Amino acid sequence: MTRWFEDVVIDEVHELGHHRFTQAEIIRFAQAYDPQYYQVDPGQAAYSHFGGIVASGWHTAAVGHRLMVDALFAQEERLRRLGQEPGVSGPSPGGSQIAFSAPVRPGDTISYRLSVYSKRRSNSIAGWGLLFNRMVATNQRGEEVYLSEFVGFSKLRDYRMPWRRKLLHALTQAPLIGTWLKGRT
Repeated sequence: MTRWFEDVVIDEVHELGHHRFTQAEIIRFAQAYDPQYYQVDPGQAAYSHFGGIVASGWHTAAVGHRLMVDALFAQEERLRRLGQEPGVSGPSPGGSQIAFSAPVRPGDTISYRLSVYSKRRSNSIAGWGLLFNRMVATNQRGEEVYLSEFVGFSKLRDYRMPWRRKLLHALTQAPLIGTWLKGRT
C-alpha cells in the first residue's frame, strides 16, 4: 500500500486491472520458468487432463503481482499530484495461502483485486505495521482462478522513536562506543 498504516481501510477493495493471456505468452513464460508439457506443447497438452495449453500458476501470480506494483506506483503518483505525501510500503515477510483454483487458458482475461483483511503494528520492527492482504483473480466468466494471502509491511506515519531507543541508536553509531556496545550484545 502507498498509504500510511493508519490510513489503510480494512476490506476496502482495490481493483488492480486485468490481463488477457495469449497462447504465445503462456508458452514463452512456461519455457523460461515452468516448462511442463501442458504449458509448452500444444500437441501434448491436448491429451492432458486440462484439454489444452494452460498458463502456469506462477505466470498468473506474476501478472497479478505486476499489476499490484503498477497500481501502487500510480497511487503514489496521484497522491503526490494532489500535494499529499504517500505512505511507505515495505517488503513482505511471507504468505499463508496460495491457490490456483481453475486453469487459465489462452484468450482468458483475468481481473485482479486486492484487499487488506487485517492489520496490526509490528512486534519486531518499530515504526512499522503489518498488512494482511488478499489478492483474488477471476476470469471473464467470474470464476476464481487464483487466490493469495500475504503480509506486507507499511510504515506508520506518526511514529516517534522513544528517547531511550534514540539514545541507544545514537550510541551504537559512535565509533568506539558502538563497537563496545555491539560486542556486549
